[in-house]
Amino acid sequence: MDLYFWTASQAPTRRHHMTILVTGATGRIGRQVIDQLIARDADVRALVRNPATANLPAGVSIVEGDLFDIDSLRSAFADVSTLFLLNAVTADEFTQALIALNVAREAGIERVVYLSVIHSDLYVNVPHFAVKFAVERMIEQMGVSATILRPAYFIDNDISIKDVVTGHGVYPMPIGGKGLAMIDARDIGEIAAIELLRREQSSTPLPLDHITLVGPDTLTGTDIAGLWTEVLGRPIAYGGDNTAGFEQTLRQFSPSWMAFDMRLMAERFQSEGMIPATGEVERLTALLGRPLRSYRDFAAEIAA
Repeated sequence: MDLYFWTASQAPTRRHHMTILVTGATGRIGRQVIDQLIARDADVRALVRNPATANLPAGVSIVEGDLFDIDSLRSAFADVSTLFLLNAVTADEFTQALIALNVAREAGIERVVYLSVIHSDLYVNVPHFAVKFAVERMIEQMGVSATILRPAYFIDNDISIKDVVTGHGVYPMPIGGKGLAMIDARDIGEIAAIELLRREQSSTPLPLDHITLVGPDTLTGTDIAGLWTEVLGRPIAYGGDNTAGFEQTLRQFSPSWMAFDMRLMAERFQSEGMIPATGEVERLTALLGRPLRSYRDFAAEIAA
């Protein structure tokens, strides 16, 4: 039997004044989403823990709160028509996501864009992938009118290892030889904004949709070292597939559970890769109306 999140009697009437709420608003992707929505003259509200340090663009309505504070969520969700749900990788990510979706249901929010992850059904032992897979199941089973975005590895993750590449001549991420279709955070933000507005502006809630977010190239560790070699004009080596060493490095600045989670992810990079299905690059290129940003472009920007 199908379960439906909203019945006709529960569905709110469409308001003349429509607001898009962005969670995770001060993070890398959330900021990109907000910038793209503001550029399109959307009415944007941001849920933030600390308004004093949010530093968001003029025109964004800021609401203080977090995903465990039900009262602040109810306040933030009031008079919202469309929700962008982004949950940070935390030990309680799953609970946060389910609470947010249930409070959204209570508030009568009919339109949702959820940021999941590519291959959540394949990387079944990786905690932050398994969480997103379970949240997707809730969205599907409850009949939420949603777009589920499934991004591959963020190119921008590699900002953190710029000094290792430029200073030590090594690309240290143990991503293996299967290949990852890495995507630029700016492309994720723009696609998310396009989807939010598509749902927001529809006269009726749209059917569930899934979009896999990938970059234009599927790259191995050796491929990326080669791109850095070309951009920098000197040899950059691939650091190899040592996931245990990767975990130990991450433990210097992350909780042990998170470092272990990332190690498990790297092991699946090596065994499965992040490979786009046929037509996915073309779908995104058509959606954006331009080519996807490449890793080479990123490396050139960083080097400059």
